[in-house]
Amino acid sequence: MISAINVYTDINELLNALAENICSTAQAAIRERGQFNFVLAGGNSPKKLYELLASEKFSNKIDWDKTYFFFGDERFVPENDPQRNYLMVKKALFVPLKIKNSNVFNVDTSESPETAALRYDKSIRSHFKEKTVEFDFVLLGLGDNAHTASLFPNTTVLEETDATIKAVYVNEVNMYRITMTAPLINQARNIAFLVYGKDKAAAIYHVLNDSKGTINEYPARLISSDKHKTHWYIDSESASKL
Repeated sequence: MISAINVYTDINELLNALAENICSTAQAAIRERGQFNFVLAGGNSPKKLYELLASEKFSNKIDWDKTYFFFGDERFVPENDPQRNYLMVKKALFVPLKIKNSNVFNVDTSESPETAALRYDKSIRSHFKEKTVEFDFVLLGLGDNAHTASLFPNTTVLEETDATIKAVYVNEVNMYRITMTAPLINQARNIAFLVYGKDKAAAIYHVLNDSKGTINEYPARLISSDKHKTHWYIDSESASKL
């Protein structure tokens, strides 16, 4: 199956459509299972989405006390380092909505990268009471090099077959990252890519349309392409090569 692709000419229209999807998914999850387990993406593109979810238009559409937040990946840097995805989301979403710390699963980077990955995996499994980890919604971005989460080209984590959390050293950015593996992401009930801007057009083409190349070159191909599960929210500029 091919992922569902939604193309918008206007960024605000795109963000509103994705926010509506998140809200309806959250409402259904809370109604059916009593909680909404939401995996967040880092980077620049999602920031506007988080601010929109925290705005008056959307803030009352989700029961935030029953929402639990996770991170698809995190940079292995100290807790207060401005590079952390957590700090961006905290400012854009957690603080405005007064999200309780107990509802946020943050990555502890106080020891080694491997320890951080193991602890994060353990905390997630504990939350799901050792049952299969099925997030309700995983939000993903896409890098210019077709990476998503911290699944970067030519890294060993691309070969991981377990649904888990791994530490990976990324030569491209000269840094350790803590990331969900593709099998863990693919267990989610819903997955959405948020991508916009002309600089992402080539990456989108290589992931969605290009019959050449490999997963090592274009890691986002590892993510499920089931159209009932995976939706792409992209703008006309980023879709220009499709």
